[in-house]
Amino acid sequence: MAARQAADAAGLSAGEQALAAPGRVHDLIEAFFDRAERAARDTIAAAPLTEMRVHERVAFGVRAWLDALAPHRGAVERASGRAFWPTEAGAAAQRCWRVADMVWDAIGDISGDYNYYSKRTLLAAVIPPIVLYWQGAPDSEALDGFIARRLKSAMTFGRTGGRFVKPFLNVLGGRGAAKEA
Repeated sequence: MAARQAADAAGLSAGEQALAAPGRVHDLIEAFFDRAERAARDTIAAAPLTEMRVHERVAFGVRAWLDALAPHRGAVERASGRAFWPTEAGAAAQRCWRVADMVWDAIGDISGDYNYYSKRTLLAAVIPPIVLYWQGAPDSEALDGFIARRLKSAMTFGRTGGRFVKPFLNVLGGRGAAKEA
């Protein structure tokens, strides 16, 4: 229904709508978040990242993404609500991964193997609570503090988990094995 209303408002015929968004609302949601990611990437590219520590870069990237979404907070709330539908949970998880991947790529991460996946997984895991907190329209300082705390928790978990996973990867050897420092 929403896809049809948007197509009607844009003056698209049924055939044009089918070509533009064959997955209907799902495609519109993906396009909406893709646009926010592109805007965030541009903001990150223009920032003085070399003056920031890694966790500050990640926080800046998350904040740039949220700022790109800010004019459309109601749309984000509705899209977030769909993430709880059983049929949409996979797409929501993929979206969190894509946001995390965008942030890490935009801040210049060149890691590989275990680090590549662990960084993105840990950030993807904290995206949903950050978005839910952001939807409450906190002031800028409170939002920055919340993001910093979520990232600190993820980093702590990552360091602890890495101590257990690294030896296992070393035993496996080859691709995915953690390299000794």
